[in-house]
Amino acid sequence: MSEFRLAEGDAAPNFVLQDQDGKSIELSKFAGKKVIVYFYPAASTPGCTKEACDFNDNLSALRGAGYEVLALSPDAVSKLKKFQDQQRLNFALLSDEDLSVHKAWGAYGMKSLYGRVYEGVLRSTFVVDESGKIALALYNVKATGHVEMLRKKLGI
Repeated sequence: MSEFRLAEGDAAPNFVLQDQDGKSIELSKFAGKKVIVYFYPAASTPGCTKEACDFNDNLSALRGAGYEVLALSPDAVSKLKKFQDQQRLNFALLSDEDLSVHKAWGAYGMKSLYGRVYEGVLRSTFVVDESGKIALALYNVKATGHVEMLRKKLGI
């Protein structure tokens, strides 16, 4: 069975999710701007912490090139707030507890770890252009080195 995947040129599925402060964030409100939307399995785990800190460390360069960053996980708002505070993250962490947005973006599906196959969050990153279309769709990215690779692809 093949899994659903977004591709370059597809319309980015809209969403409205709560951020770490309980504020509603709607993707369509970013129309006219470029947005990096990334999906990660769980706040405060080693790989996800490394990835979030890499985005945070590169935030001024990304924003300088016109990109905003939104990070989505299945974590509760309270866990996201704790993660943001502990790591001093300066971008929105969005809660998708029912995984509906993960599934709409193809960022949830079958994974394999040490021979065990199971369903879970697929670490994925997307670049949405000013018109709301997917400019870049990267599935199953590595937590480490991923932001540097993304910057190279974007010429930042």
